[in-house]
Amino acid sequence: MKPTPKKVSDSEQQAGPARFAAGEDPAKRGQILDGAKRAFMALGFDAASMNDITREAGVSKGTIYVYFQNKEELFAALIEREKGKFTEVLRGVLADSDVVDEGLHRFGEAFARHITGSDMIPAMRTVLGVVDRMPGLCKRFFAQIPPNARSVLDDFIKLHVANGSLRVEDTDLAARQFIELSTGTFFKLRLFGDITQVPPQAELDRVISSAVRIFMAGYGARQAVSA
Repeated sequence: MKPTPKKVSDSEQQAGPARFAAGEDPAKRGQILDGAKRAFMALGFDAASMNDITREAGVSKGTIYVYFQNKEELFAALIEREKGKFTEVLRGVLADSDVVDEGLHRFGEAFARHITGSDMIPAMRTVLGVVDRMPGLCKRFFAQIPPNARSVLDDFIKLHVANGSLRVEDTDLAARQFIELSTGTFFKLRLFGDITQVPPQAELDRVISSAVRIFMAGYGARQAVSA
């Protein structure tokens, strides 16, 4: 005997995709952040109005306020989203690196390419422009919670301290030092407009390879033993 088919109600037949509670639809939230990013990049934080963001995002102002209380909260959420995306890229770069110096070089190149070829520096200029009025934004930009590039490199260094490839007492300091050695020059040149795009591969290799040699000379296990 065949089972009797379950009768589907009219309401079930008409039901569309899953509905989210107010302010919890990730697609809508992403749409708002995408629009806000375009507005902030084109006009700057101060000049961009909620009307500008509304127009760029293609949503009503009321919808924006369901997700974000004000423009400051919206900008902070945008910073954390972009930082989170980049952090995951770097995490993937280091996850595929078993040899410490190769991992450092790959990290340095990915970091340098990002700061010179993405919207990171323009966003940082925006943050610096409001730091006296909204110091909390800068703190969120550089905070390690949620994880950022430095904390991911810190974890990588700790892993190689544990397996004996490195000898480092202060891994957070070592991570800061390597980022400065490998990308500090590129960062400053991009911040002040001396370069506007990713440097040639030969220049990336020259600077980052030197940074890796200096780092390993100070923290490599063999160098530490011979010292």
